[in-house]
Amino acid sequence: MNPSDLRNLHLRLRQEADKVLVGLSEPFELLVVALLTGGHVLLEGVPGTAKTLMAKTLARLVQTQFTRIQFTPDMMPSDILGTSVFDINSGKFYLKRGPIFTNLLLADEINRAPAKTQSALLEAMEERQVNLDGTRYPLSAPFMVIATQNPIEYEGTYPLPEAQLDRFLFKVLVPYSPLEDELEILRRYHRGFDAHDLDAAGLQPVLSADGVARARELAVQVVVEEGILNYIAQIAAVSRRSTDLILGASPRASTHVLLASKVYAALQGRDYVSPDDVKYILFPVLRHRIVLKPEAEIEGLDADAVIQRLLRQVEVPR
Repeated sequence: MNPSDLRNLHLRLRQEADKVLVGLSEPFELLVVALLTGGHVLLEGVPGTAKTLMAKTLARLVQTQFTRIQFTPDMMPSDILGTSVFDINSGKFYLKRGPIFTNLLLADEINRAPAKTQSALLEAMEERQVNLDGTRYPLSAPFMVIATQNPIEYEGTYPLPEAQLDRFLFKVLVPYSPLEDELEILRRYHRGFDAHDLDAAGLQPVLSADGVARARELAVQVVVEEGILNYIAQIAAVSRRSTDLILGASPRASTHVLLASKVYAALQGRDYVSPDDVKYILFPVLRHRIVLKPEAEIEGLDADAVIQRLLRQVEVPR
């Protein structure tokens, strides 16, 4: 597999996804980048914007085991991780595995679960293992969590704290569809499309679990010039001095920008990272990690607007 193979792989994934998804090429592309980077994604959008459908489509195309958890306020950590059960016949405890033992986990409305349950999930995301009763159980590779949250409804929710948000590689915004895209969605449903029956859509698997591992190995080989490394570091440093922010980009954020930029460049068929790759990746990596000052919010700024300001303060490498 070489960079041109990765570009062809990317095109095939998008071609297949277009059989099901309409107007979601950028969010779906970022899901693919996150998968090949080895990171997790937080999807934010109002209900009905195809967040679940995107996750199910990705799982179909990558031939991975898919599990969905609907988070609720009464959910306990054991509902996700599993629990030890005593076997009378053998006289021993065995693990009754929870839904986290999968390849692609959709954590629907993650902010509805209490803090203890969120923490259990996010620890597994970071460590790629579950620790129960002093025994460690590794999670199978690839392992990716796609979590969703509703940006409008806050009643009965437990917002993720900044330290836990930092576990996500990307925060991807899923907006309402433009008029033309919504018309196409209506046409497809009029012709009989059913989002619950992806077999009828004719989705063809494109990538295996071994293929994911090979693609990751290839992305590691993408060249990053010293000027690009300095560009990423300068953006992070400027964010920490920004008068618009309480909290700037962490060193982990800089690392994630670098790794995701390498994967994105590889998917474009290139063996080097350009400044434009960094700019594209910067928004989903930083928007959930920086914390705006109240004055900036009163000014009408959001995270993306502040990131634009940061980019204007750093010279682009040639």
